[in-house]
Amino acid sequence: MDVTADVLGPGYEAVELPMGRDAEGEVVATLVRRRGTDPSRRAVLYVHGFVDYFFQKHLADFYLDLGFDFYALDLRKYGRSLRPHQTPNYVESLSDYFPEIDEAVRIIRDVDGHDTLLLNGHSTGGLIAALWTDRVKGQGLVDGLFLNSPFVDLAEPLVLRKIGAGLARALRPRFPKATLPAGVSDRYPRSLHRDHEGEWEFDLAWKPLLGFPVRAGWLAAVRRGQLRLRRGLDVDVPVLVMASARSIRPTRKVLDVTGADAVLDVEHMARWAPRIGRHVTFVRIDGGLHDLVLSAEPARTQVFAELTRWAKAYLPAR
Repeated sequence: MDVTADVLGPGYEAVELPMGRDAEGEVVATLVRRRGTDPSRRAVLYVHGFVDYFFQKHLADFYLDLGFDFYALDLRKYGRSLRPHQTPNYVESLSDYFPEIDEAVRIIRDVDGHDTLLLNGHSTGGLIAALWTDRVKGQGLVDGLFLNSPFVDLAEPLVLRKIGAGLARALRPRFPKATLPAGVSDRYPRSLHRDHEGEWEFDLAWKPLLGFPVRAGWLAAVRRGQLRLRRGLDVDVPVLVMASARSIRPTRKVLDVTGADAVLDVEHMARWAPRIGRHVTFVRIDGGLHDLVLSAEPARTQVFAELTRWAKAYLPAR
């Protein structure tokens, strides 16, 4: 394995995972690793969302305090894994991400020797994590699934959802990289970044305020994944789904997006969460942002308290 010091500094390592080639050329994913000072048989693997990458050091600190070694994937064409010849964040099937999750889990279990694994996905990463966990059911590779504001539906009125999904589906065969007219607001990322209204530091080249273009092939892939989940998955491990207590839609008149999910509709999450598996716990966080672990206090403390309680109840003891 190609292991280097990570951009997050002391204690963090980056493991480059070669993923072969696609139509744009060489593909890699990056496994970020931070292990505790005391040996642990328990680990967590974090999967980020769209226009995102792993930077939430306090999330790693939380898991280490809970007795988990921490791992995070920067998926192909995201963050640490994005190369100059690539279209940022682009795939044509969510299953394209399965090989890097497979390899990350192999390293966590077979190379680093962990026998308990929690998979933690945020937003689009939550959708991907749920689909992957359903795919490997019965194999004993994962012991629990935590989804932070999973992307289970498009955050538009029904008519616009149908129009957007239909347009993506029509363009995908001949023009998969066509940019769709998706209105992306910078209000949410501005509310996060410490140079604006937030308290967090992240790389604006990897997580830009205005995001990356939404392309037809990508949206069609997401929609297929969402419909697969809504038909019903069969995840065979305990699942925790958390969402904000409410959503808010940024507009010219609505500039303050703090204290709510400004990206997705939390009612969609409440509706579709039971379709993920046999044992699903759903928790709402008052004052939570789209990425719940980036919420202001006291919502952030509530997120970690709920996650701690659930993990102690449903995951094997250390």
